[in-house]
Amino acid sequence: MLNLTKLQYVENNNAKSEKESVAVMSSKVMEEVRSFHQSFPEYQITPLHSLDHLAKKLEINKIWVKDESYRFGLNAFKVLGGSYAVGKYLARKLNMDISELSFEKLKSKEIKEQLGDITFVTATDGNHGRGIAWAASQLGQKSVVYMPKGASEIRLNNIKAEGAKASITDLNYDGTVQLASQMAEENGWILIQDTAWDGYEDIPTWIMQGYGTIIDEAIEQLEGDKPTHVFLQAGVGAFASSILGYLASRFGEEYPMTVIVEPDEAACYYKSMKIADGKAYAVTGSLDTIMAGLACGQPSKTSWGIIRDYAALFFACPDEVAARGMRILANPLVSDPQIVSGESGAAVGIGLMSLVDREKHLKEILKLNKDSKVLIISTEGDTDPDHYEKVVWDGAYPSI
Repeated sequence: MLNLTKLQYVENNNAKSEKESVAVMSSKVMEEVRSFHQSFPEYQITPLHSLDHLAKKLEINKIWVKDESYRFGLNAFKVLGGSYAVGKYLARKLNMDISELSFEKLKSKEIKEQLGDITFVTATDGNHGRGIAWAASQLGQKSVVYMPKGASEIRLNNIKAEGAKASITDLNYDGTVQLASQMAEENGWILIQDTAWDGYEDIPTWIMQGYGTIIDEAIEQLEGDKPTHVFLQAGVGAFASSILGYLASRFGEEYPMTVIVEPDEAACYYKSMKIADGKAYAVTGSLDTIMAGLACGQPSKTSWGIIRDYAALFFACPDEVAARGMRILANPLVSDPQIVSGESGAAVGIGLMSLVDREKHLKEILKLNKDSKVLIISTEGDTDPDHYEKVVWDGAYPSI
């Protein structure tokens, strides 16, 4: 059994006492983002599942899981941010507003002739790079993708299949981001990265805004119902800050209690909140975790302020928590729907919630009770099918 003292957590004492709207995730921005994504021929709203029997077992009111494995046939959410950032970049290059440019128009011969040849470059653990490769290919452009040491060969091959020139480096994730940035500068390529730093903030902001389609759909699907809690997994923070910023902007003071969850070997937000001086701190080293999409050591500059000011709790979780969540979703109770969720998907949030049910004090800290309604977003499916089978079929990481 996992010693639950391994579930490190910190409460947010830096949260703003008066919550302000997050301008980058305003309703006006979201109208623009949704309109752009709805212009894709492949666009469909992804499923929102209700896990009623799991909720009953955990003695809470509702658990909803938004399933991004259905997004554009790419098995993950990342294409939403990458494609919107590409669209915003091209709109600026064309001296147009993105509201004038549907994805179909961007694919047109006329627009391609105006743009000429462009190479987009990025660093990725898999899902983001595949989304960029797909978007570039759709637009008749080139892409180069770098992956960190230890990245999945299956994910590499999926990126290559979308037309990218892709390779695995001998660097960790943050080193790979630096490499992609350097190669962009040397070759005149366009870096599409969700990590922001001084002088590189526009594109990461656009990526963050692009992810807002997920939560905008989910709130629409809830038809007036509203979560009391949202569990959000964090890597560099672009996804988590997108969802959290949207909720704060839409619901104001009544936005849901938000819990940030990270791998304990790459818990840069947990570390930053633990130090609690208002500054962001990096985690260094190999960042070794099965949660490949969350293996990031540096908080993104454009995400840090939102997460610092609005999230309530931060958890650093061992890999066993994600593995448990994967198995729970793959083996549902009674008539609950089966959900194929990868290591960085809904797994870590579901796994965490199922474990705190054993500890009364953790449940009290999370304010989970019979009236709680929890939203979790499964950001990926089995993007590495071999590893998914090892966890779900063969019981890898069983010690919980």
